[in-house]
Amino acid sequence: MEFEEGPVNDLVALGLARYEARVYLALVRRESYTAAEVAREADVPRQRVYDVLDALVRRRLAVARPGRVATFSAIAPELAIARLMALQRESLERLDRVSAGLASTLLPIWTDGRTHTDPLDYIEVLRDPKVIAERFADIQEQAGHELLSFCKPPFVAPAANTEGIKVVRRLRKAGGTVRAIYTHDALGDAEVLENVRRFGEAGEEARFAAELPMKLIIADASLVLCDMPDPVAGTGSTTALFIEHPALAGCLRLAFLTVWGSAETRPMDPPS
Repeated sequence: MEFEEGPVNDLVALGLARYEARVYLALVRRESYTAAEVAREADVPRQRVYDVLDALVRRRLAVARPGRVATFSAIAPELAIARLMALQRESLERLDRVSAGLASTLLPIWTDGRTHTDPLDYIEVLRDPKVIAERFADIQEQAGHELLSFCKPPFVAPAANTEGIKVVRRLRKAGGTVRAIYTHDALGDAEVLENVRRFGEAGEEARFAAELPMKLIIADASLVLCDMPDPVAGTGSTTALFIEHPALAGCLRLAFLTVWGSAETRPMDPPS
């Protein structure tokens, strides 16, 4: 079936993965479908359609009817949209609480900083991709008990990142924590998926989110490497900051843990 991109994109904007949007739009066209039928109708791979249908049922956007062959039906569009809007409002309220808390945490740091006239020697501004990659390796090596990261493309580490695997094993063997949050679009890359699997086997805890504000890595609540995307749209350039400041690192750690608490424990479908 040919779908108009408008309704698909609108459902994606309301929080559905692209396959979920296509399957829901197929379901509304008929009373019910089997999994095989809706996979064909929505042009979704057969091996993926069961997970997609399960996700729609969990979100109460579709109903499963058991039988010799299970069938699936869409709930009424107005009810489905109301539920998706409610989830978006909850997400915005959660972000509002996070931003209010973050502002309260940062304000004393900012105020205290107004009294200092010394150069900010605890911040290193990086623009050379090679130097950024070196600092990324440094912060991994310096981690003693905790390593937290927001992972989104483009990645500065080598594709295999064998040194990173060694760091994860070292920290976990010492009783430390390694956690990473990946974006859904990053998981559309088979190489990234393989790295997630390898890091998971080494002991990294992974979760998944639709969006992340920036690339970020925090070691021991004291060292930070983050990127600052160029605000001029379309330039694709970034400036990285390497920061040795426990107060700021601790604040960013709290922000990471907030996102971690609402992130999914398994990957959603990558965009089709």
